[in-house]
Amino acid sequence: MDPRKVGRMHEREFWELVEEIFGRSYGRTLACDQQLTRLGGLTAVAALAAGEQPRVVWNVLCDQMDVPDRRRWGRDHQAPPLPAA
Repeated sequence: MDPRKVGRMHEREFWELVEEIFGRSYGRTLACDQQLTRLGGLTAVAALAAGEQPRVVWNVLCDQMDVPDRRRWGRDHQAPPLPAA
């Protein structure tokens, strides 16, 4: 397995979770408009475009929106492992 892919979440998974947890319309609006304090005020869309890992963006968005850990990975998703330090 490629060590660069361990702990990675694909952008496709990010958008699936956005839709499942927040709903299609509201989730897209959040991703485009909500400034994420821990990511220097970037929106989720801007952070992804800047190369930030989708898993990081997802966790920051969920933290800021007070989504509890038990809900943030949806019904059929499992949290990807943490990236190696």
